[in-house]
Amino acid sequence: MLFDLKHGNHLDRLMEQLRFALVLTPGLLSNVISDVCTRLPVLRKAGKTAQIDRLIEARAWSDVVLALIEIELPTWKLRRLIYEDGEWFCSLSKQPSLPVDLDDTADARHDVLPLAIISAFVEARGRTIASHETGSTAVPQIWPVSAAHCDKFT
Repeated sequence: MLFDLKHGNHLDRLMEQLRFALVLTPGLLSNVISDVCTRLPVLRKAGKTAQIDRLIEARAWSDVVLALIEIELPTWKLRRLIYEDGEWFCSLSKQPSLPVDLDDTADARHDVLPLAIISAFVEARGRTIASHETGSTAVPQIWPVSAAHCDKFT
């Protein structure tokens, strides 16, 4: 359990760094990758990160973060990206076809677009870690009942 608390505190510190950042820098992106990415290092060792590396080199931060979401959290999708009152609101969802009011989203706000997206990514990663540790899901799982298991009432 101590490990879990440390990991949670680590994510909190990372979210605080993101919240107070003025721009997304290579160093801050590196912190996010080393702290929350599990698939990217494996792909990097296999030599399969050329596209991400080119995006980082070009400093195409929004594209980098969207690519990270695809790689690291393939079940999460960008649901909303809104600019309102001088800040970006980013919402990621595991079930974007649900009405917004019923969806359990990972949300973040920031004045800078890539920082809003990467903050939502870190929030979603934290939820994913928490659900794996507790074995719970946000939406109850309902299994279909087979006709073979039903009594025949006629």
